[in-house]
Amino acid sequence: MKRSLLRGVRRGYALLIPFVAISAAAFASACQGCKVPATAAVSADADVDANASKPTVRLYVLSTVAGALEPCGCTKDQLGGIDHLAALIEAQRGEAPDRLVVGAGPMLFTDPEVKPERSSQDAWKAEAMALAAKEIGLTAWAPGENDWALGAEALGKYQEQSGAALLGKNLEGAKGVQGVVVRDVSGVKVGLIGVSDPKGRAGAYPEGVKAGPAIDAMKAGVEEAKKQGASVFVGLAALPRGEALRLADSVPELHVLVLGKPSERGDGNDGPKPPEIIGSTLVVETPNHLQSVAVVDLFVRGGGSGPLVFADAGGVAKAGELISLSERIRELEIRLNGWEGDKRVSAKDVEARKADLEKLRAEKAQLEAAETKVTGSFFRYSSVEVREKLGADKDVAGQLLAYYKRVNDHNKQAFADRVPEKPAKGEAGYIGIDACTNCHDEERKVFDGTAHARAYATLEQDFKEFNLDCVSCHVTGYGKPGGSTVTHNASLQNVQCEECHGPGSLHAKDPEKKGLIVLSPPPQSCVTQCHHPPHVEGFDPVAKMQLILGPGHGRD
Repeated sequence: MKRSLLRGVRRGYALLIPFVAISAAAFASACQGCKVPATAAVSADADVDANASKPTVRLYVLSTVAGALEPCGCTKDQLGGIDHLAALIEAQRGEAPDRLVVGAGPMLFTDPEVKPERSSQDAWKAEAMALAAKEIGLTAWAPGENDWALGAEALGKYQEQSGAALLGKNLEGAKGVQGVVVRDVSGVKVGLIGVSDPKGRAGAYPEGVKAGPAIDAMKAGVEEAKKQGASVFVGLAALPRGEALRLADSVPELHVLVLGKPSERGDGNDGPKPPEIIGSTLVVETPNHLQSVAVVDLFVRGGGSGPLVFADAGGVAKAGELISLSERIRELEIRLNGWEGDKRVSAKDVEARKADLEKLRAEKAQLEAAETKVTGSFFRYSSVEVREKLGADKDVAGQLLAYYKRVNDHNKQAFADRVPEKPAKGEAGYIGIDACTNCHDEERKVFDGTAHARAYATLEQDFKEFNLDCVSCHVTGYGKPGGSTVTHNASLQNVQCEECHGPGSLHAKDPEKKGLIVLSPPPQSCVTQCHHPPHVEGFDPVAKMQLILGPGHGRD
């Protein structure tokens, strides 16, 4: 996304959720924080319409991205995708020309450790993430343990490629990590202060890195930013949530506090985390893996002599209702996605649920559109789900494609000699669907009409058939004795019979002998192997199994 070029990316459908949720325990202090004290820099005007002008600065907030370039799975319109986020930011350039993109928590890698066989692929994936971060204009992030997965030198390279500052004011010995950066935005200086505790499960830090007290470091960072002329203070904290929340209590000068995890493992997705107001600090943490981005608009209205305080114009009172509506909308979307292709569901029921969905969306949009008036400086908060409907930025999409092609070419050669382990003596191996068809012609006809029969082709069309993140759910018997590998799978491409019924070599030799094959695979096996979150949401294995049955294959 070149900043000098305003591309005509059509703004896609975005779910803007302006909610600021407050826990019951924190309600009293939160409401106190929403008021503008006498010392705040406020306008002489009695009421300022929160919709009246462009924000002084817009913050796009990311938490615990952890190497999630795009979602992986077979659910329609999954959440995530840095190319979609880039399209959103570019599409909103006109309404918010002055913005900063900030993050907290691991940015580059899914896990803190990289397996030797994955070193090249994961290194290039981190590079693709860094380059994409530069395209979206990432200003700074507080790193997590994962970011050091390939060492300090590699992290320094990725930081340079991203163009963003690594912020960890409390970190010692962390090469290339700063404590504070100050950016002039719309004539207002914004101080970004980061703290991190990149400690692993065993209590060890990345080599050469030590972490000091986060609160002391954040206080010192605010003072340093003040000396550089900053009047708006944004904290970035890659810390355990409880420890991070104490920052808001201990450093009341912070206007916005962005939270992220200190470490992340695996590709599981977290649910949404509602923002809070602690004192006068807005605390924000988005779901991991780029499922959504938080948008914080800060409107500075000068005139006062004291410290700047932002009043809430983002709908604190509406938070609970908006969260409930968002959850109900998502549940309906998942249900409708699950019904796709299921002929047992009547068209009448589908249309009724679609009507319910549109009604909820309209109700939510109406609630969001209600005007809020405040006095003085104020902020507005919204959460935008990152979806395909936002469009795809061409530059970032091109970088992702280049990454996939690079990995495909490399892995095809690097794993050319990787053959599956042979089955133990007396154990069955995989023979492939063509061998099964010799006796099961009717079943083969049913299989050919399913999406399972085209699973491998979906990888090939996107240059992902040799990608270690993808191939296991698109071939049969992956990594199993007598099965397939990333390169040796010619007869086992697609999700064939043996993926559900088990290896068939012994059964083929003695078809009448019982116990050599799984006759009726349990529906739960679909979930265990591939159809589980985050790859699929709301998957009903009992219902979905009906889509792969037919005459001679589970039906008379």
